[in-house]
Parts: sequence; C-alpha cells; structure tokens
Amino acid sequence: MKKVPQGILSFIESHDCFYVLGHKEPDGDCVGSQLALSSFLKTSGKRVHVLSSGPFTRTEILEYEHRFRNEAPPERDFERTAALVLDCSTMGRIGDVSASMPPVPIAFIDHHASSAPSGDVDYIDSSAPSVTTQILLLMEAMGHAPTREEAELLFFGLCTDTGFFRHLDESGGDAMRIAARLVDAGVSPKRTFYLINGGKSLFSRKLMGEILMRTEPHYDGRLLVSSISLEDQRRYGMASRDSDMLYQLLMGVSGCEAAMIVRQESESQCTVGFRSRERVDVASIAAAFGGGGHRLAAGLSINGGIEEVTDKLIQAFGPAFSEDLPE
Repeated sequence: MKKVPQGILSFIESHDCFYVLGHKEPDGDCVGSQLALSSFLKTSGKRVHVLSSGPFTRTEILEYEHRFRNEAPPERDFERTAALVLDCSTMGRIGDVSASMPPVPIAFIDHHASSAPSGDVDYIDSSAPSVTTQILLLMEAMGHAPTREEAELLFFGLCTDTGFFRHLDESGGDAMRIAARLVDAGVSPKRTFYLINGGKSLFSRKLMGEILMRTEPHYDGRLLVSSISLEDQRRYGMASRDSDMLYQLLMGVSGCEAAMIVRQESESQCTVGFRSRERVDVASIAAAFGGGGHRLAAGLSINGGIEEVTDKLIQAFGPAFSEDLPE
C-alpha cells in the first residue's frame, strides 16, 4: 500500500467543515469508511455532514442508514468548507445527493483503478484492499488511534471488500497486519462475520435458490450467468439481496473463471455484477459500459431489459476467453 500523500493531509488540516460522501447503492466499505472518517474529523474539531444517495438495500448496512443525510445542508459563510468523496473517484457515481452540493473544493479517497485523472490532493491507491484501510492509515498519519467504534467500522469495510479475507492472495500481508491492529483496538471478528453474513431472511435463501437454478454456463462453463427479475423482487422483497454468498457459490463451481448476475431494476434499466477468479479483468469489461470496480469484482448500471443486456455482456467476455476457444 502507498504512503498517505501529504496533499490529502494538508487538505484536511486547511478546512473547518466537510461534506463526506460515498457512491450511490453503498456497501460496507463505503459506509464504514464514511462513518469512521466522519468520527475522526469530529474528534479533530471539524464540522461534518455525512451524505448518501442510498438506497440502503443490503441488510448488513440497514442499521446505519439513519446516520446519513440525503441532501447537503448549506455551508456557513465563515467556514472553510470542502468535500471528501470516498470509495469512488468521480462525482458521477454519487447519485442524487450531488444535486444539492455547493461548489466547494473536493478530494477523492478511493482504491478502485480509474482512468479519471487524480488531483494533487486525491488519495488513490489501487493496491489498498479497501477504502477503510486507507482511512486507518490517514488517521494514523495524523496521530489518531481509532476508537473501538471506529475500528469496528474500519474492520467491517475491510471484511466486506475482501470477502472476509477470501479474496486476498500472497500480497495481502498489509491487509492482515491492518486487521490485527483493528482487532487489538477491540474488534471482534466473530461479531463482524455475523453482521455481514447473518440475519438474512428465509426469502433471501429461496431467491438464491431460484437464481442458482436458472444459472447458465457459457464459454465451456468458464462464465456462469444468471439474473434477477422484477417479479423475483416483488415476490421476495428488495431486502432479499444477498449477492456475496451467491457469487461465492458460483465461483466455487469447477471450471468457472467468471460470474455475472444481471438484476432488472426497472422496466428500462438493469444493474450488473461481475466476479472473476483470477485471469479475467472484469473491471475493464464493466468500464466499457460505463461501470467500474476492481479487476476481480466490478459492476455497472445499463439501460435495457434482462435478455438484451445479458446477450450484450456475454459477447463482451468473448475476447477474455478467445485465446482458449476451440477453432
């Protein structure tokens, strides 16, 4: 992981009030990094507004929804106000809350690979396993040891983005050392595991069964594809989303190198999630359709129905497998 750049430290020191934002449809890393950073900033004497466009559809983050505002309050004329945007590197991923944002200086803190140029004060580190690990390093660089609550939020985000360390390889030593520091600060890995993986509804398990039943193999089984319809969501509820376990099951299939789930969000729009075992760079496939993410985990939002979107994206995987396809 990279050293925290001096630019972001000076940026924080030189402002009195912050809007702390994350991407729309937040996950545990986004929520954990926003809340932990906000807590630290308040401890440092800053005023903070924690903002999110939502929706908070993941069961593990529902308890945090009340701590976010969906509209930016006005800044005070006498304050030096700025915005810190976490877990994404463009304002285009912020969602509706961006419409109420005043024109203040902005710095991005993100660990996703991005083609967007970073500014002098941005803290972009694609080698970081989560944004929460970057926030911990930032806190430590500014002489702050996380409280137990902050450590729990940081560990929550780290476990979310590493699949509770499943996605780490031999280069994951920094992540494990950071995890140990957070546990020393009072975090219970057992409690965090249940927060992420427990408390699911029976409906979520029934929906998962249907999604698995309709999964189809492509490219000789190297790509597994399934979908979630509007009817599924009407029947089982939006809160039945449980994508991490679903991807885990699909990626455990022998011969599977990548998985794709297409979810119909409205009559004219879908969201798509990708996972890859190793060789397929799903972030580049997502980026070609306006999405983004990590090399092994990415997503996008795209106009169209399930069949149209699915066919288009299956074709997009062609080049990734072409060298191995029989002639």
